[in-house]
Amino acid sequence: MANSVEKLVSSLGERFGDAITDAHVAFGQAVIELTPDHLLEVCQSLKDEEEFSFEQLIDLCGVDYSAFGKADWETKSTTNTGFSRGVSKGIFDDEAEAKPRFAVVYHLLSIKHNQRLRVRCMIDETPAKIESVVNLWSSADWYEREAFDLFGILFEGHPDLRRILTDYGFVGHPFRKDFPLEGNVEVRYDPEQKRVIYQPVTITNRVLVPRVIRHDNRYEKVTKADVAEGQKDA
Repeated sequence: MANSVEKLVSSLGERFGDAITDAHVAFGQAVIELTPDHLLEVCQSLKDEEEFSFEQLIDLCGVDYSAFGKADWETKSTTNTGFSRGVSKGIFDDEAEAKPRFAVVYHLLSIKHNQRLRVRCMIDETPAKIESVVNLWSSADWYEREAFDLFGILFEGHPDLRRILTDYGFVGHPFRKDFPLEGNVEVRYDPEQKRVIYQPVTITNRVLVPRVIRHDNRYEKVTKADVAEGQKDA
């Protein structure tokens, strides 16, 4: 299986050349990255050409990279141990790689060749806009509406681009990193007006920092005098 994935990556690099900016294997899956101006051209070939035959789009999602590489929380090591997260101020990266804020990620499936491919397309923020692939894969219809609703990404050529998860009068895009955790408004039923009304948020956002304090002799500094005292008591 590993050889077939690496062979696919090699074939993609040879076929599309400069049209793709990167081709590699990540977590056992082939991944290519390309710019928006080559999206439709490459996707058309991925679907139609016998060598690839990616007939199905199984997922499409948006990504916001606005805070990528810039975090004061180190969770990779502590999450798997069961311990609480620890604040590591030293990992904040002021020189994180500059890249466009948003990306659209496409997950493709070739039933014929039993292969999967992840396609990532980086797009700028002003405005976040990219061509729709609905005409290539009809399943993109709902996925693109979801990415528009949650991230504010515009898909040019989409036949019915409107919100799909949030309310009709919702303001903003809740999966953007700069969207407030508590939201902008809240809704409640007003018994006097006998309808649901909008009002400013009444809750206060709190960020809790869970900490575990352990007094364990395994983590205390032991001196030679302590050892000698222990031996004396024994």
